[in-house]
Amino acid sequence: MRKNKPEFQGRRPSFRRSLVRTACLVFGLLTVRVVALQAFTITSGSMEPTLSAGDFLLVNKAALGSRVPFTDIRIPGYSEPERGEILVFDPPHEDKLTVVKRLVGMPGDTLEMRDKTLYLNGRVLDEPYVMHTEGESGFSAAPMLWQQEILVDGPRENYRPTRDTWGPLVIPDDRYFMLGDNRDASLDSRTWGLLERWRFEGRVIVRYFSYNRDSYRPFPFIREIRWSRIGTRPQ
Repeated sequence: MRKNKPEFQGRRPSFRRSLVRTACLVFGLLTVRVVALQAFTITSGSMEPTLSAGDFLLVNKAALGSRVPFTDIRIPGYSEPERGEILVFDPPHEDKLTVVKRLVGMPGDTLEMRDKTLYLNGRVLDEPYVMHTEGESGFSAAPMLWQQEILVDGPRENYRPTRDTWGPLVIPDDRYFMLGDNRDASLDSRTWGLLERWRFEGRVIVRYFSYNRDSYRPFPFIREIRWSRIGTRPQ
């Protein structure tokens, strides 16, 4: 007598089908990361008090356009950079570094700093987000001499810029000037120069987690979570 094989109520998905679904999921997540959103972690204090070490950010890459990895192809964005925004970008002085700063100078702007006060097109720029921690920096910074190229009225032999006093500079077309909010502890456009439009990676949209990264206590990412910062948008 021949026995019938047991019947199953449902059919288990085949290995091939599971593999396809997994591949589609991975591809979808990678696509989102490449063209839409990316996580970014703050590791220094150059943007304090706006951003602190231990802040975890989501960056909107679709807004300004994104680069396809391992190619020179860029996917166009739906907006342009605006003055005052906090942006993530690839700096000109380091190929493998990603940096976050504030955009303060747009193409055609005239920028000048006098004794730590920033002037935009001849007027003092209101910057409630700026922090100063040190006194006047009296030395002339050799890396800042690139500014000779865009000085108002041209290069000057007696031009001696410092961290806190420089300019006035005229920002050329398709160039941008970036500064850290912690002006006395930020490496930014004052030294490494202007930023091309294609270097922008995205716009900071939200802080999704934050903890005291500088704490000496064990497990600070659990014991020292900064709840008041989570879910806020840096301004």
